[in-house]
Amino acid sequence: MSATEQPNALTPGLYFVATPLGNARDITLRTLDILGAADVLAAEDTRSLRHLMEIHGVPLKGRRIVAYHDHNGAAQRPKLLGFLAEGKSLAYASEAGTPLVADPGYALGRDAIAAGHPVYSAPGPSAVIAALTVSGLPTDRFLFAGFPPNAVGARRRFLEELAPIEATLVLYESPNRLLQTLTDCAKVLGGDRSAAVCRELTKKFEEVSRGSLNSLVEAFSDRKVRGEIAICIGKGSNKVDEATLEQSLIEAMKSMKLKDAANAVAARFGVPKRDLYQLGLEIQKRD
Repeated sequence: MSATEQPNALTPGLYFVATPLGNARDITLRTLDILGAADVLAAEDTRSLRHLMEIHGVPLKGRRIVAYHDHNGAAQRPKLLGFLAEGKSLAYASEAGTPLVADPGYALGRDAIAAGHPVYSAPGPSAVIAALTVSGLPTDRFLFAGFPPNAVGARRRFLEELAPIEATLVLYESPNRLLQTLTDCAKVLGGDRSAAVCRELTKKFEEVSRGSLNSLVEAFSDRKVRGEIAICIGKGSNKVDEATLEQSLIEAMKSMKLKDAANAVAARFGVPKRDLYQLGLEIQKRD
């Protein structure tokens, strides 16, 4: 009998359950069934899961919620795998959204599969999909790239690797680094590239700001924002003429060394770095 056929008596195994991004009513009926029936509950944030269960009237029935997050994952996994080895059902919930998407559940799922335990997904809310849905950008091909690095140099190299990819890009970012990341996106990916900043999705102060990367840099240059943020960036184009390449390189050289500027422009337009570096040398000679 499958897990979906018997909602009130779960088949032993690991259940990854998606939880609401903000609006508690976005939870699925199947997730409520699993949370009510699982032998063991684990969560990235135990307080969030406990509160969610209280809202929906799902009793703990003497069960405790085991904390499983980035800081204790290595220590907690053997304990959780031990429950599975005993033939118990284990439900793991992300703090918000779908487990394994910018979430510490990956190692738990990997080790459970390696040990031969069944792994099930109870799909539901996902900030990536929610952001794509409201962005107004193409969704036929997209790439979720997670959080950009904090350091400026590492972040620009990260963006350079993404620049040639012909797909809508989705990034997560903190409010404190939003402006810096948008600025670097405009420099590396191209300021005219369409984008959307999706903030506090499904929550009271939900906001979606759409426009070019340059216009979004300007819009957030004097704003302090709060909350969870997803940045969607539309597909780029590798078709470019020599005049555009030269002008882009000149602009990049105003704030970067020649090598870095050549790498950034090459990544943006999908052209060889060596050609851009030689062009930069010629521009320097003219100046």
